[in-house]
Amino acid sequence: MADFLQTTRQRLVVFYFATIISVLAALGTQPLWAQSILPTTELSINQITVHAEIAATPASLKRGLMFRESLPPNHGMLFVFNQPQIQCFWMKNTPLPLSIAFIDEMGVITRITDMQPLSEQTHCPPGEVSYALEMAQGWFSQYGITAGTRIDNLPAPPKR
Repeated sequence: MADFLQTTRQRLVVFYFATIISVLAALGTQPLWAQSILPTTELSINQITVHAEIAATPASLKRGLMFRESLPPNHGMLFVFNQPQIQCFWMKNTPLPLSIAFIDEMGVITRITDMQPLSEQTHCPPGEVSYALEMAQGWFSQYGITAGTRIDNLPAPPKR
């Protein structure tokens, strides 16, 4: 009987460790902090509705879309700066190919550029901007959206 109990205990220990390792391996593909829920907004661009997560806190501005592997159709991330500034972006830890639109304080796109996954190449606006909108790569060109296009329903920058 003692051998049976020891074997059962060993099996339970192995089972629990295997379960824990499986869960940790699954979480390793996307860290828990990358799954945080951000506020969202609906933007309007040329009568197209965009569902955007809002990155406006220092942590969410830094994290962006890191570790994301896909975006639903017409979904993206809107970066909202507390004052107009030149803010450059890169794709470190971002496996998803993205296009970024830099947007001035009047809601007008000043530049759109494609960014390559996992690249540390920087992408900068031509001048100070209040917003940046990241969408799946090619989304802006698919809808004929170019520099000079206005985006409606942008949230006000946070007060700090």
